[in-house]
Amino acid sequence: MLLRLRKALPPEQLQAVLELARELGYAPHFLESGKELLRLEGVGRPEHRSRFEDLVGVAAILDAGSATELHERAGRPDTVVTAGEARFGGGSVSLIAGPCAVESWPRLLEIAREVQKHGATLLRGGAWKPRTSPYSFQGMKGDGLELLRRVRAETGIGIVTEVLDPRDVEAVGAVADMFQIGARSMQNSALLIEVGRYGKPVLLKRSFSATVRELLMAAEFVLAQGNRQVILCERGVRGFDPTTRNILDVGAVAHLKRATHLPVIVDPSHAAGRSDLVRPLARAGIAAGADGLIVEVHPDPSEVHSDGSQAVLPHTFGEIAADTRVIAALDRRRVVEPSLAPAER
Repeated sequence: MLLRLRKALPPEQLQAVLELARELGYAPHFLESGKELLRLEGVGRPEHRSRFEDLVGVAAILDAGSATELHERAGRPDTVVTAGEARFGGGSVSLIAGPCAVESWPRLLEIAREVQKHGATLLRGGAWKPRTSPYSFQGMKGDGLELLRRVRAETGIGIVTEVLDPRDVEAVGAVADMFQIGARSMQNSALLIEVGRYGKPVLLKRSFSATVRELLMAAEFVLAQGNRQVILCERGVRGFDPTTRNILDVGAVAHLKRATHLPVIVDPSHAAGRSDLVRPLARAGIAAGADGLIVEVHPDPSEVHSDGSQAVLPHTFGEIAADTRVIAALDRRRVVEPSLAPAER
């Protein structure tokens, strides 16, 4: 490991760095007389990097050496995450689609059948909905979870739903094929640890103003529990221009595909905030290398309780799916197709 220390470091701070290095089993050697570049020889562990970053005397870690964190590419092959019929990474692309929130049984069943018909292998739908205002619709909660269980049994489609509270992980995990950690919960370490321990796949969304590094370290909380089934989701970061709800960071998608072995997907719905922009943003995400999409779909956006302006109609989702097949094929990637619902076989 190679550290850059702060200039004119007080003796006690320098001593703290050297003592930690020896405690962790490293042999420290300065590379120049100014004592700013410190090489640590020894076998590293993922947690060592954070230990040094916490020291006031360390300005930067220039080379982590063998102390690579679990999310880092570091020669690792692509992690492939599977949930239900979906497969993300390693050349496979899958589509997730459905309503923002679970609101009624007839609508949920209708949407599940529509998105499955058009190419979705997983159904999204929130039983619990985190909202900016405490007076807004917060979801059907346990009743919504029961509807998700029923629609899975009826159609065979896998379920992705958000969990907000560590106390609900057991109940949600009994129904969902994949946990969703929303943008508001990205840095809820207690929740990340709990879903990591549960062991099911985790869809981790980037927070409104989080850096790529912060997103990766949130994933590290899950990975550190032994759960390697993590998908990163770029859903747009907050900007100054209200033309779109958020700014889709396509560059971050391309970067992440090189920096980490974890699958990366794109949420064009939350990035756009407008249904007319969802399809072009979906195209951009797949072209940048995304391993899938998560899209809000509803046959009558005017009736929904949350985020109706960004929901696309089922036939538009079908067009997005067709676009995805064409663009993915350019990189020799394959879109995973769902089997038909039991009633349609």
